[in-house]
Amino acid sequence: MAVATAVPLLVSPTPATAAPQPAAPEPAAAAAVSCGGPLTFGAVEECPAIVGGQDHVFTVTTTVDQDTLVTKLTRGDGTSAQGFVTDSADESVCFFSVDSGECQLGPAGTYTVTVRLPHPTGSGNYTLSVQSTRTPGGCQDLPAAFFSFASPGVGATLPTGAAAHCYRFDQPTDSVLYLRDLDSPGFLQGQILDAGHEKLCHVQYSNRCELTGPGPYRLLLGEYYGAEAAYTLRMPRLSQATGCPALPSASFGDPGTSVGGATVHRPGEMACHAVEASSTDPVVVRLDPHNAQFLRWSLYDSAGDEVCEPYTNARHCPIPSTGAYTLVVENPHSFIDPSTYQVAVTNLGGTTGCAPPADTSWTPDALQVHQTSPVQTNCQQFQGDAGDRVVTYLAPESYNYIRSWVLDSTGTPVCTEYTGDETGCVLPATGTYRVISHLTQWTTGSTDLMYLMQIRRLSEAVGCPTVALGAYNAVPTGSPAGVRCRSLEVPAAGLYRVTASNTANDRLYPIVYDADGLRVCSEARCEFPAAGTYTLVLDGNTTTRVVDNDFLYAATLLPWTPASCPQASVTGWQDDPEVGTFQGIGQHDCLQLSSPVDSRVVAMLPGNATTASSPQMTVVDSTGSTLCDGWELREPGCVLTGSAPYSVVLAPANGTVAAPYRLSFARVTGPPTCPTLAAGSTGSTVTTGPDRFVACFSIPAGDHAAQESLTWTRTSGTGRARLRVYDGDGVQVCSSGLYAVTRTINCTLPTGLLTVLLQADALDATYRVTR
Repeated sequence: MAVATAVPLLVSPTPATAAPQPAAPEPAAAAAVSCGGPLTFGAVEECPAIVGGQDHVFTVTTTVDQDTLVTKLTRGDGTSAQGFVTDSADESVCFFSVDSGECQLGPAGTYTVTVRLPHPTGSGNYTLSVQSTRTPGGCQDLPAAFFSFASPGVGATLPTGAAAHCYRFDQPTDSVLYLRDLDSPGFLQGQILDAGHEKLCHVQYSNRCELTGPGPYRLLLGEYYGAEAAYTLRMPRLSQATGCPALPSASFGDPGTSVGGATVHRPGEMACHAVEASSTDPVVVRLDPHNAQFLRWSLYDSAGDEVCEPYTNARHCPIPSTGAYTLVVENPHSFIDPSTYQVAVTNLGGTTGCAPPADTSWTPDALQVHQTSPVQTNCQQFQGDAGDRVVTYLAPESYNYIRSWVLDSTGTPVCTEYTGDETGCVLPATGTYRVISHLTQWTTGSTDLMYLMQIRRLSEAVGCPTVALGAYNAVPTGSPAGVRCRSLEVPAAGLYRVTASNTANDRLYPIVYDADGLRVCSEARCEFPAAGTYTLVLDGNTTTRVVDNDFLYAATLLPWTPASCPQASVTGWQDDPEVGTFQGIGQHDCLQLSSPVDSRVVAMLPGNATTASSPQMTVVDSTGSTLCDGWELREPGCVLTGSAPYSVVLAPANGTVAAPYRLSFARVTGPPTCPTLAAGSTGSTVTTGPDRFVACFSIPAGDHAAQESLTWTRTSGTGRARLRVYDGDGVQVCSSGLYAVTRTINCTLPTGLLTVLLQADALDATYRVTR
């Protein structure tokens, strides 16, 4: 806490408007005065009764000029009293009310203190006490040993009504004291004054006080309301601190015996550790996070200045110079009592305990890092050249968080800036670097917690299996393999389809980088600026996940726009369906739609198609622009805008390794015209089977009403069907939704030619459709 100067001794705990300072009181009405007389500094005068109209007159004598009185007038029972101070000429000096106050006197001499009630009626009682800031009474000397962190402090009790206890001490000028919590339920506060009577520090709760003025010094301590208050006074010296057990510097890895600790028993309690810095290398301060997660710590230099705390210096602490430092650990919270902690301080300048340099190619298995102590800090070296872009992936074996950062050979942090969408960081120079890391949480009873680490060079990546350009409607070459990355051999600039799937054919989410390690794309549609080798990395920017070599997957590189695709019929209601089988991980098929620009095409699967036999579909034009996804193609239909020819790209359903598929397409705009669906109860009969699960009918313009009922009924076989109606523009105007054996739907029909599609299970059956 900051040093305060020239502040009042006692400050109201709640904001209040300053009371007016009235003139000296008029002579009191003739009445018996029950209390009064000389006041002794530090003593308490108790008056059992005062009634309206009475003046209780006291005197106080100061032997120095410009003395300041600390006043304490307690509230008592009944009406609260007021105090008026006048000088020897009966001139008003100051006014004070109940609780704590101050009164600035003039020349040395005797002053009159008059106590009265604010109104001529009422009654009450009070205690009165004054203390001098320049010649205080009852001062107790504090010995040098008191200022050690090992000192138990001085226990005392402020009696009811006491203005202030006084303590006198001497310390070297510019010493820094740590004013610890007073362990008292009262509202204790006060001030520290130097030999010139200047106020150096305001005392309230814990505080930091720098003795900038000359000594000896005095501390005046009071309870704001005048209540009785027991307390323990402790003011250890932060500068040139004494009484703290030594905490030796720990090496990387298990700190062994270089571990300190203590139990902080109550809120406001603190412990300290002496730390000796033999170099100016930064250090890591680790507290056991399980037991000490709410504790507050600070590192102070020999001058008592804070050089490090866990919020600004979450990773490590700078050390400005060699020499002695003091680590203070405090319990600042009322809800933790007690708290036991462990602590270790690790110097980041050396390499003792560091793991030997790791291979930054992508081929090796992930490194296994063991943490056997809750306050352990780990170090992993690696070699790098100037301009290398390097990324570190870390993942705990079980739920936890890992903190990590990169240092150069001098212990200076690198890669500290936010890189936005880019992955990893660029090394500023050639040399040996170190990844510093540790788990942030420790479970009681643990003996060895493990996490995985991969340090990989993303620029000019080495060790990635090669993936060449593949083809549609063909089984991808190569079996699924390990290693987190793939080298993509791109033959020319342009748009490509880049995918990755595991052995179950679940879609993965890679990121593609160029030779400099900069991101090119993170979606299947990837535009490469030039021919060359690019690097695909699974979860490339997810540095909290390690994909080790035992994870097998396959990557696919295809032209984004297919070519030489088999032509698909758009009259699937009369032609055989399109059939195929995905036979390898990452396989993609394609079909060409021969419909003209602006026509609408609907894709239909058998009603009983499973998820495995329902491929994912995307429609693209000749320029590679995506026109429709699978849902649009199957439900409302896909309008073929852009430029022909149009291609349907098919991929297996997520999680499907090998499965056959069959589907039919129907153009619902323009010719050819489907057979007419006659009105009346006779209707039309259709036969379905494995190769015929779509039927199409036309209702001529002028041959239907604005409202009609359409019914389909299975008359033999097995399975279910559904019905959809399209207007002349191919817009779906009526649909049954669910499949059923028989059902009637009521449709509001627009004018013009209508197309009716019956979509059934691929099972042998007959259906009658009527309107």
